[in-house]
Amino acid sequence: MTATILALDLGTTTGWALRDRTGRITSGTESFKPRRFEGGGMRFLRFKRWITELKAHADGIDALVFEEVRRHVSTDAAHAYGGFLATLTAWCEHHQIPYQGVPVGMIKKHATGKGNARKDAVMAAVRARGHAPADDDEADALALLLWALPLHDAAQEA
Repeated sequence: MTATILALDLGTTTGWALRDRTGRITSGTESFKPRRFEGGGMRFLRFKRWITELKAHADGIDALVFEEVRRHVSTDAAHAYGGFLATLTAWCEHHQIPYQGVPVGMIKKHATGKGNARKDAVMAAVRARGHAPADDDEADALALLLWALPLHDAAQEA
């Protein structure tokens, strides 16, 4: 049986890509933009509910990979990323799902051959592999999933 792997590009607009047990890959984006009259932690509760629903829809998740960002454009972006990361890792620990952060440069290098590739190059590389991402968040998640698949499949065969 094929392992179900979820790849996430964490952020206010989170890109996601999922390879299910049948080998089918689906992807998209989900917005966690703060809503009017909503407390500061609600976006993280909505994120937690969303990944729980994704897990149920996929009939479980065997492994999860996320884009590990080391540098942020703004302090607000860094704070949001930290909140999503804390929520995600606690959720994975709670559900006993192995998780791994993958540096941005490693994902870009795998997708395009260049660790400092621009967003449009990553999108083009993912499209060349037969996928149709709507934006760079979805493209990043797909590139991350494509990076993770050989590693997880090889580990499963061993």
